[in-house]
Amino acid sequence: MVVIYTLVSIVAISLVSLIGIVTLSVKTSVLKAGMHFFIGLAAGALLGDAFIHLIPEAFESGIEGTTFAVAILAGIVIFLFLEKYLHWHSTHTEHIKCAPGEECVVDEKKPVGALILFGDGIHNLVDGAIIAASYAVSIPLGVATTIAVLLHEVPQEVSDFALLIHSGYSKVEAIVWNFVSALVALLGASLFFILGDKIENLGTLAVIFTAGGFIYIAAANLVPELQRTKHPAKSAVEFFAVILGIGIMFALLLLE
Repeated sequence: MVVIYTLVSIVAISLVSLIGIVTLSVKTSVLKAGMHFFIGLAAGALLGDAFIHLIPEAFESGIEGTTFAVAILAGIVIFLFLEKYLHWHSTHTEHIKCAPGEECVVDEKKPVGALILFGDGIHNLVDGAIIAASYAVSIPLGVATTIAVLLHEVPQEVSDFALLIHSGYSKVEAIVWNFVSALVALLGASLFFILGDKIENLGTLAVIFTAGGFIYIAAANLVPELQRTKHPAKSAVEFFAVILGIGIMFALLLLE
């Protein structure tokens, strides 16, 4: 029964990642026109998630300080390595798109899109294990945890979808890859049922690692993108979006 409840909960949460479907009737050019707002929102959401949710959650586990620091640094360094690899790979692998009667263009995706998917995949892996562990304690606790994760995922998925569009993914690609990343939670739940108590420390380290990755994405990719804006009005909108993203993550504490 616990397995069924866990499966239903994870599938329900994964469906949130399909939120981008509502934009299929909206022109990509229109979405990109307001992208500076979503980049700011994503930067705030990632930083808020890391500092308000992930790091405090890991602190509660009582993990040793040096291990904690190393796990965050590992997240930052490995995400840096991945971005370097992805950037190198993209410069050596060109995808040429040629429309009839139009000039051929190089279709190149920005590495930050893949980083977002990788980071979210780890995050969802941990969420899946947490949901399974909660249901193993009691059904009411599992339901409460599912609701908390669901509330947390909505703003995160909106930001992720916007970033994938910004990174060069089509709307359909962004929707599909977001959904695939969300389904990694099933693997996390499976690992919990297979490994039992052994997953606890691994889950804590994964949470800290993810926090480091999210900090890297926000600081190394999104903030520099915002710094390119020189127009006072657009800069104000971006700053508001960053504060809004952080505020949403803080507000979720009141609902959990």
